[in-house]
Amino acid sequence: MRKWVKHADVDEGLKAGTSSEDRARPKALEQENRELRRADAILKSASTFFAAELDRPSK
Repeated sequence: MRKWVKHADVDEGLKAGTSSEDRARPKALEQENRELRRADAILKSASTFFAAELDRPSK
């Protein structure tokens, strides 16, 4: 319970320390980074696929 009160005081700016929002930010950025890397990999695969389709001779 004391930790909860201390965190509440920090979040409200009454005491010095790292707020809950500041602690959550790196986690959120890491998640966003993972999602962007995954999207990038999908786009690279798609561009490779479509480039190969364009290189094929048409009948």
